[in-house]
Amino acid sequence: MLSRFANAHARSVLALQPLRLTHTSTSKASAAADAVATEGGERDLVNFPRPQRAISPGKVRMGFIPEEWFTMFYHKTGVTGPYALGVGLTTFLCSKEIYIMEHEYYAGISIGLMVVYAINKMGPGLGAYLDKEVEKEDAEFNAGRVEALASAEKAIAAETLEQERAKAQVMLFYAKKENVALQLEAAYRANLMNVYTETKRRLDYQVECQAVERRMEQRQMVDWVIRNVKGAITPEQEQATLSQCITSLKSLAQANTARI
Repeated sequence: MLSRFANAHARSVLALQPLRLTHTSTSKASAAADAVATEGGERDLVNFPRPQRAISPGKVRMGFIPEEWFTMFYHKTGVTGPYALGVGLTTFLCSKEIYIMEHEYYAGISIGLMVVYAINKMGPGLGAYLDKEVEKEDAEFNAGRVEALASAEKAIAAETLEQERAKAQVMLFYAKKENVALQLEAAYRANLMNVYTETKRRLDYQVECQAVERRMEQRQMVDWVIRNVKGAITPEQEQATLSQCITSLKSLAQANTARI
């Protein structure tokens, strides 16, 4: 059991800090680019990767010996090396009475068999129960993260809405500017019409004044001519003209009577 715990701990340490035998400038640049792309440059994932929890324990042989203890002998001694070492070391310890098989040894064998039997019988149920408990704890841990993400999404949505409203305000400002421009144009045209009306009224006044002056001059001229003509006629000429007219009227009357 201690060996399995040591093996699992070693595997978790290796998973948390992966060993890199070679580093090139290209690999460093690509790793740095990936780190910047994933974390926005706020975390160095190359030198400080995120920890990952192992889902299942490592492989073992004979129930308690890690697989790595066998594989590390393969390139030196071959496949039979670990077994030869184990058997030889056990034989040496027992033959030299370094490890004495007293009554506690056999008690340990009995306890080990009981432990193996208990693990085989109760292990799956206990593992399923512990997995459920771990899932509950993970769900509790992730609940805060989910809530934070939801609140962040709401904040982002609200910010997006405010940005759209700000854009609408810009459009409203443009509309108000257009309205002010139209009002200025209307005022300008009203002022032009006022200037036109006032100018026409004053010009009409000048034309009327000239017409009145012309009529007054004509009337004055006619009166002056009449006065001069009347002044040029003497009373004798007026009496002679009057007598001539009366004589002409009498002759006309006689002529009309004779025709009748």
